[in-house]
Amino acid sequence: MWIAIIVILIIVIAIISVYNNLVSLRNKVKNAWSQIDVQLQRRFDLIPNFVETVKGYMAHEKDTLTKVTELRTSWANASTVKDKAELNNELSSTLKTIMAVSENYPELKANENFTKLSEELRNTEDKIAFSRQFYNDTVTIYNTKLEVFPSNIIAGMFNFKQEDLFNTESDEARKNVKVDFNN
Repeated sequence: MWIAIIVILIIVIAIISVYNNLVSLRNKVKNAWSQIDVQLQRRFDLIPNFVETVKGYMAHEKDTLTKVTELRTSWANASTVKDKAELNNELSSTLKTIMAVSENYPELKANENFTKLSEELRNTEDKIAFSRQFYNDTVTIYNTKLEVFPSNIIAGMFNFKQEDLFNTESDEARKNVKVDFNN
């Protein structure tokens, strides 16, 4: 009788331990995502000032500047990791275009405000890359825990779901930026 009680107690403790570990990992994933979200929001907050600084110098690049503004608006409406990752891809590509085009405007490159904002954006991009790596590492650990025995049984019992990785590299993002002044 005592042996059965001890075995049941050990099983209950193991289930509680695995469950608590899964909850802890899920919360780490949420925290890691919030770090990305903060950095992406910081970048989107910098963009209006950056666009205003660039606008006067790059009047014929109106489509690019308009796209940045539209992406910023779309960001506010995005709710999933996948949606935000796709918007991040588009914005990164558009910002690369602006930076490439700015090379042809010596007065713009010499503008103190442009220089400061460019540096802020570069620093933010570095923070986003680090946060994205940390998030993906955390999600991988969490998703692995959901798949390995015996935690996969507990995860299934308590309806834990896999999380998406923050994939930002697309075929479009890997291409060189094309600058065409004939438009």
